[in-house]
Formats: sequence, C-alpha cells, structure tokens
Amino acid sequence: MDRIRIRGGNTLNGTIPISGAKNAALPLMIASLLTDDTLTLENVPHLADVEQLIRILGNHGVDYTVSGKRVSSTPGHGRTIHFTARTIVDTTAPYELVSKMRASFWVIGPLLARMHKAKVSLPGGCAIGTRPVDLFIDGLRALGATLEIEAGYIVAEAKGGLVGNRFVFPKVSVGATHVLMMAASLANGETILENAAREPEIVDLATCLNAMGAKISGAGTKTITIEGVTALSGARHRVLPDRIETGTYAMAVAMTGGDVVLEGTNAALLETAFTALRAAGAEVSSVANGIRIVRNGSGVHPVDVVTDPFPGFPTDLQAQFMALMTRSSGVSLITETIFENRFMHVQELARLGAKISLSGQVARVEGVGRLAGAPVMATDLRASVSLVIAGLVAEGDTTVNRVYHLDRGFERLEEKLSACGAEVERISG
Repeated sequence: MDRIRIRGGNTLNGTIPISGAKNAALPLMIASLLTDDTLTLENVPHLADVEQLIRILGNHGVDYTVSGKRVSSTPGHGRTIHFTARTIVDTTAPYELVSKMRASFWVIGPLLARMHKAKVSLPGGCAIGTRPVDLFIDGLRALGATLEIEAGYIVAEAKGGLVGNRFVFPKVSVGATHVLMMAASLANGETILENAAREPEIVDLATCLNAMGAKISGAGTKTITIEGVTALSGARHRVLPDRIETGTYAMAVAMTGGDVVLEGTNAALLETAFTALRAAGAEVSSVANGIRIVRNGSGVHPVDVVTDPFPGFPTDLQAQFMALMTRSSGVSLITETIFENRFMHVQELARLGAKISLSGQVARVEGVGRLAGAPVMATDLRASVSLVIAGLVAEGDTTVNRVYHLDRGFERLEEKLSACGAEVERISG
C-alpha cells in the first residue's frame, strides 16, 4: 500500500495548476445517463473516484472514449472524455460498486427519469458521518416515484415517468439537489426545489443540463425551478476548477510561507475561506491566470471558523484549516456543523505535536511553536491532506499511510507540491 513521505521545513514558491473539480465532475458524468447522445466533458481530473464512476457507468451501458493522452505530462491538465449512454443495459447499481463511493448512488435520479425504474445499493464512501439517503427518497417520492428498501437496495419505480412537483429540503443537501435536479429535467411538468444547495458545483451541473436542452433557472440560489422536457441531447461542457483543491494549496502556502500562484482557478469560488485565510495572515489576490497566495514571515494568527453550506466555510476545508491553526500564535475554535464525525484527523495531528481538545462539534486548537514528524494514518479524503499540510512544516520526516484516500480527490499532489520546493515523495508497496 502506497505511503507519502514529507520532509518538513521548506517554503512553497512557484505555480500550482488547479485541476477540474471532483465534486462537479462526478454529477456531470452521471448526467450522461439522461441522454442517448454523447456528452463531452473537458477538464476531467485524473482521480480514483472518477475511474470508479466510469466503471459504474459502464455497468449501466455507458461507453466512453478519451481524447488525447490518458495521462498528461503536466499535472492539472485534465482529460476530455466523451460519454455515450445510447442504450441502458442495466438499471441495477450493485453493492460491490456503489459501496466504494457514495456519489455513485446518484445514478438513481437519471435512471428513474429516463428508464422509469432503478435498483441501487445503499451507498458507501468516507466514514465521516451517517449522511442518510432520506432526502433523496423523499424528494423522488415527491416526483411520483415509489421507493422501497429491500435487502440493502433501494428499489424505485415511476410508472409513466416522473411528475413535476414542489419539494422543500428540510436541510441543505448538495447530493440530493444534484439528484432531484437531474431527475426533474425529464419529469412531466414544473418542479420547484426550495432550500436547495447553492454550491458552485450545483450551478455547473445546471449549466451543463441546460446546454443539453434542460430548462433550469435559479441554480446558485435557494430556489431552483425546472421545467421538464421530453428528451435531452448531447453537449460539450468544461468542468469548473476544484475549489477544495484551491483552498487546500492556499492553506499549504499559508502554513509554510512563500509565494505561489494557483493557476486556472477563481477566488469567487471560496470567498468565505479566503476571508479566514487573510485573517490568519496570508495575502490573497486575483491575478490574470488565477490566484496568488503569499505569506512572508508574519506568522499565523488564530482564527475561529464555523463550517456551513455554501457560501459559508466549506466542511471539506475544515481539516486543512485545523492543520494551519496548529501553528497559530494563539487559540482558535473550529466548529463543524455539517458532519457529526469529521474530527477523526485530530488524533493524527496530535501525533505530530498538535494541541487540540474536542467538546462535541467544537475543536479548540492551541497553536504550538513546532510540530515533529511522525508516522500518521489517513482516515478520510480531506483528513489525509491535512496531515500533508502539517507535515510540510513538521521537523523531520512525516509518513502518511493509507494514501488511497488522497488519490480519490487530489490529482498528483506530490508532483504539484514538489514543483514548488516541498520535499514530498510517494513510496510504493
């Protein structure tokens, strides 16, 4: 099993290209199930989750081809992939595939919309909370589907097709908003989604669906309106930049000091996180080809943050920001409101010398003068990269084990950091 070894102490200087967003690419790929034409996606990142979803879509009959080389010689240059679901050969998404990645459960929406039936295993994925599927079930039932849970599967049917309706999310859910937006695109009549997720990835999916012939308005607000159409066509769409990767590298620069341009990304995707980063002592500015992050010798200031749905501070950056706060000049409070079990990285950061105490969903981080390298273990995708950030300043060597979590969401991380002066290497076996 691969490991990543980091020798701390180097500042970061240079340019890091930002890849296409995993959290946008996955629902966009799933949207290919809605049409028998070809959906072409540009800037698709090289990630384990993308490869897993390709296998899952193939199980349903989706063919794919890749334009150009499958792996670019330059990190951050995504692929162009053509997806064609001319014939859906199977409406069952089996346990052995869905259990490996939660987002694969989202095929239930397009399958119901196009084929009027689906049998999908209850999902797996990172163990960062229960993340129940109740919102998906309730929303699809509101569109006229019948859904039952049988032996670990959701068996869904919509005889005659889905029917537009009004649905109010009792809590904000990015995944359920994706699924209901896709499903409603082929429903009969108008659907109004209230208290919908507002993330940029929602807007990206809506933009793509509209290019395919859908009639969606309000994406990026709390109310999304979808006028169902009888069929969707193919389209060509470019995946937006990964805002979580953007924020992660920005925090790495703030941690180590230095001057780095994050290329091909947009500061508007992360305004709340960048406000916190500026308060911590980093300079953040937009430049012609991306975002420039600078921290020169002023140290890291303590900052309190509370995770919240977009446009709030992203839960997917909570672990990385906690790593940064371990080197602050005081005490910071980090409150997690999205997932009930997303502090598993705390005990691993403590192995490096961090001083963190937990009280419910609040972490109290007391900054320390030094961290010391040690073997640590990744527990989930975002926690794993927080250990890398801490390792960049820890004295000596830090070895991060179970980096398959990293490979799910960060494309060629060690290459990107090494190009800016970090001593990071992957150890195979």
